[in-house]
Amino acid sequence: MKLTCNQATTICDKSQYKEATFWELLKLNLHIFLCKKCKKYANQNSIMSKCYNKQRSADCTKNDCLCDEEKTTMESNLKEKL
Repeated sequence: MKLTCNQATTICDKSQYKEATFWELLKLNLHIFLCKKCKKYANQNSIMSKCYNKQRSADCTKNDCLCDEEKTTMESNLKEKL
């Protein structure tokens, strides 16, 4: 049941992308309750993700994002080169 800090940060990263299981989240929350450094990491990770998502959505509203046709073309070019 005991997590190392390395395992806790890995689960924290997974939880940011909704990939962590219920059991992993339970262990992570217990570890964060006991470990101040991992709690700080989780908070900073959350803040960085929010900033990234806010910046990404702001960029997309400026039409800096690729359109679907450009994405498809880029994907096919990458597949050819691989």
